[in-house]
Amino acid sequence: MNIIDTIAEAMSEKKGKRIVSLDLRKTASPITDHFVICNADSTPNVNAIADNIEDRLIEKCERKPVRMQGKENGFWVIMDYSDVVVHVFQTEYRNFYRLEDLWADADKKEYREEE
Repeated sequence: MNIIDTIAEAMSEKKGKRIVSLDLRKTASPITDHFVICNADSTPNVNAIADNIEDRLIEKCERKPVRMQGKENGFWVIMDYSDVVVHVFQTEYRNFYRLEDLWADADKKEYREEE
């Protein structure tokens, strides 16, 4: 399983919503190769998702984030894995910042939410 699918699975395990990955390699000024984005309705859920991503990537991909920000407030956690940047938002902040719209020309993959 690749890093992006591992991240999406880790998000899903902790009830991440609207999970998507964006392939930024063909865009004009890529910050990274991929974004993986999800949201949750509470601070504890945002932090649980971020913790699970970190644990799963160490376990399955032997990868640790280069940088991580946002866990102290749990509104928007950013996890930088160099080639992949993970965004875990509280729902209202995802709706406000609308990252997918900023990179509308990127190839997008949506992951089904587990029932």
